[in-house]
Amino acid sequence: MIESFAKTGFAHVPSVLDASTCRALCAQSPWKSGAGDRSLLRQPWCATLAASLREHPALSSLLAETPVVVQCTRFAKSDKHIWLVPLHQDLSIPVADRIDHPAWSGWSEKDGLLFAQPPVDVLEKMVAVRVHLDACTRENGPLRVVSGSHRHGRLDVATARRLRDRIGETYCTADTGDAWVMRPLLLHASSKADGESHGQRRVLHFLFGPAILPHGFRWNPAA
Repeated sequence: MIESFAKTGFAHVPSVLDASTCRALCAQSPWKSGAGDRSLLRQPWCATLAASLREHPALSSLLAETPVVVQCTRFAKSDKHIWLVPLHQDLSIPVADRIDHPAWSGWSEKDGLLFAQPPVDVLEKMVAVRVHLDACTRENGPLRVVSGSHRHGRLDVATARRLRDRIGETYCTADTGDAWVMRPLLLHASSKADGESHGQRRVLHFLFGPAILPHGFRWNPAA
């Protein structure tokens, strides 16, 4: 799995959580449709789950040697909220303070957190773990990824589309409790659901990174 992950930029890890744990997580707080709650790590249940994921045998082999959990975002699609996400890379990370440095750009604030786009060599050390609390089929808007695209660095729109057209896309379907592990630089997108009744598709998206950032930057928050 480690060699395949290095080559493709993504990996499927089944049965990371059991069904009862997924139900309990869904009941933690109301799930608003859409993407949001980027500050979930401030909640004890989320920090505890993040720590357990970091120690999971199959997941830990795909993370950095000394990973810290720096963010958790939840996504919720439903029959009434079936938005699409265009092809993109995840380029922003949460930092504690703004420091003017030519290698850092794209400053923004979301959910009370400060974000910036770091140099590519930082993004290359990042790993995202997407935990599915519901089953996800090809019909209810799964993630689609472009295999190996993480090895091309930061991509402009035209280059990203050419890579997708040449390589094609992989559908990241999942059973309840499965996880998809991916590099943030991996090109990915998702479609709307097909309009029929498929229930909810709730995902917790954890971001892991190296313990120390360059140029005096610090994570916010880190667990």
